[in-house]
Amino acid sequence: SQAKRRAHATVIDHLTPPMTTADSYGELAQLTQLVDEYYQVEALDPAKLPLLQRQIWDLVKQTNLDQDLAVLLRRDHGDHVHDWDDDLTPEGVPVSLAEMDGKDVAHLIEDIDGYLCELGAAQIRNGLHILGQAPEDEALVDMLQALTRLPNLGVPGLQAGLAALFGLDLDVVLAAKGQRLATVNVGFAELASRPVVTGADALEVLDELTKHLLLAWQQQRFRPAALDQVLFEALGCAPTQAGLADVRQTLTFVGQQLLPNLAQTYDEISNLLHGLSGGYVPAGPSGAPTRGMAHILPTGRNFYAVDPRALPSQAAWEVGQQLAREVLARHLKETGRYPHSVGLSVWGTSAMRTHGDDVAEILALLGVRPVWQAQSRRVTGVEVIPLAELGRPRIDVTTRISGFFRDAFPHLIELLDDAVQLVLALDEPLDQNFVRQHYLRDLAALHAQDVPAEEAEQRAGYRIFGAAPGSYGAGILPLINEKNWQADADFAQAYVNWGGYAYTRAASGTDARPEFQQRLAGVEVALHNQDNREHDIFDSDDYLQFHGGMIATIRSLTGQQPKHYFGDTQDPAR
Repeated sequence: SQAKRRAHATVIDHLTPPMTTADSYGELAQLTQLVDEYYQVEALDPAKLPLLQRQIWDLVKQTNLDQDLAVLLRRDHGDHVHDWDDDLTPEGVPVSLAEMDGKDVAHLIEDIDGYLCELGAAQIRNGLHILGQAPEDEALVDMLQALTRLPNLGVPGLQAGLAALFGLDLDVVLAAKGQRLATVNVGFAELASRPVVTGADALEVLDELTKHLLLAWQQQRFRPAALDQVLFEALGCAPTQAGLADVRQTLTFVGQQLLPNLAQTYDEISNLLHGLSGGYVPAGPSGAPTRGMAHILPTGRNFYAVDPRALPSQAAWEVGQQLAREVLARHLKETGRYPHSVGLSVWGTSAMRTHGDDVAEILALLGVRPVWQAQSRRVTGVEVIPLAELGRPRIDVTTRISGFFRDAFPHLIELLDDAVQLVLALDEPLDQNFVRQHYLRDLAALHAQDVPAEEAEQRAGYRIFGAAPGSYGAGILPLINEKNWQADADFAQAYVNWGGYAYTRAASGTDARPEFQQRLAGVEVALHNQDNREHDIFDSDDYLQFHGGMIATIRSLTGQQPKHYFGDTQDPAR
């Protein structure tokens, strides 16, 4: 998009890397087996439970999952939550674990089981995409499984369809992966290769059935006439069985649209050569196909992004609100109060793929909502959500934008600044409006320094920061590559110097490093969101620069480790 904006370039897109599931291996696989054994022994030989509990705890420590237990055990368990104490007994077992009764240990096992399921079922890359080469054999099945994991426009997700076929609600199972199932469909249990006790077991079986079904159809060369036979052989379902409609619809979508579109992957090379020869390259939409956007296929087209004036979209607003709710709920559960100030890194590429999830989250935290024009669905401004409707304080948000976001979405910078200025001007109790509370504090400090009134108001209202005009990055990578750092203070200096330029409706890259440093010194939660599985936190140094740089800077300025959350929006519906 930068090339399009600067030089009207033709940019030909390509298919994502082959996708597969992470699965469990090594000690994690052993832990999974021990948890499964625990459920069996619980019913058949309870006297062995203490031994298994100790073995499970030893493996939890070996896999470093003990560091996650404080979070796991704070999750709701129906009518209560568990407190966690990291202090150890003389035997090296956390006090909280040693004091657990049978019910609490059962909940711990449930949480570990659900967490292991989440890790094993995560979508990951399996190699790299070769330009012009469509996936084949098992890689094709893995790709189809990834593309049908979520609903695609009006087409149901294949896993959800299979769950409904066997009397399961996928949303309910995903929300409580470690909890025991009340009942298990007889046919589902017969198809499973293991005992189905918890939601995690059911999800693993559903994942296996999905792949088995696609493999069976692949053996029939994806012939539509063989679909009934495949359904019967793979699932034991008669063609007229009730509840089969969603599965049939998704498989029809695979045969009629996904397979033909994947077969056109060679267009990546042919259109590239045609374009280099001066020919016309057809246009097509962009996005992450595994995020419920398989309709953007085939690749090899001159992709277009989004209408910037339509961001955040109404769907992104729903996701952004949920992100804000989850962040605040987690902080409230961990600390007993809402955070006064959070910091969020926002990237332009993510804004294009999600149609503005991060922007929507910022607006939701501030307590304002976008206003859309009915006919065009373009955003025309923002409006305040009343405190009575909001049900919580307005959270102060310091936004660190990327250079690409600055270049591609100047109107979104103006929209965010409008939201900030609107909120800080509200006549509300200061304990319900942290934006205004901090603004008035900083304004008074600037007045005490004899800063002119107009300049003081502008500086106290800065909330959006980025690199200087024409610059990109966060300044952290050169220090790491050149090994030119000793402590967090070195990262903090680079992070503030590189990204301390304010962006508002009136200012475009004003040097505001003192204000940026002051904003970060008050941040209690550092946030970053990832919206797809085509890459992860280890694939790009931008994660460590933006999110890690913010965390290190806050730690240097305050002397304390801030809360830091990494949001997952790869499934917009959850």
